[in-house]
Amino acid sequence: MARLTRAQSQARTRERLVATARQMFLTDGYHATSLDKVADTAGFSKGAVYSNFRNKDELCLAVLDDIHAAQIEEIAAVIAGKDQESAIAAFTGWAERMIGDEGWTLLEVEFAVQARRDPALRAELAARDRSIRATIAALADAWGEHNGPAALPSDDLATALLSLGIGLGIQRVIDPTIRVQVLTDTLRALIAAPDRQPT
Repeated sequence: MARLTRAQSQARTRERLVATARQMFLTDGYHATSLDKVADTAGFSKGAVYSNFRNKDELCLAVLDDIHAAQIEEIAAVIAGKDQESAIAAFTGWAERMIGDEGWTLLEVEFAVQARRDPALRAELAARDRSIRATIAALADAWGEHNGPAALPSDDLATALLSLGIGLGIQRVIDPTIRVQVLTDTLRALIAAPDRQPT
């Protein structure tokens, strides 16, 4: 087997650290997970962590990037090529599994609170939120090409759906009996009412 180059080895180390941190952040939370614990669990020295990430915040941003990319990819895959009702049914299945997932939801909330007094970290989170909204808007635009315009411009639709999803996720962590159907009913109303599009 060919020996890994230094860049390949570092990329593999980084990937393993992110995967380990992801599991620990989701299980134990942001504050309870130290860089020492991540390094030890991943089988590396703490120096290996610092050679890849400046601090725990940067590692958590990498973990959230990983989670967000996977979820966006999954949503895009489950709705691709489907008619409206089939796509909404597929999205509902995803939402039932993921919206209100305790580990993911609480990590997002805990890390947002962590960023409250750090303008640079808040800016990083804001940039990521803009990117997620842009991705949702692009999905909405692609959907609109085949199914007609939604009741809101795609940017506003993305903001509304992301905001509702975040709030619903928090509520479902507290009370798992809350139905995810409110999100999909809202989605159905917004994409099925072009006559109510604002002027």
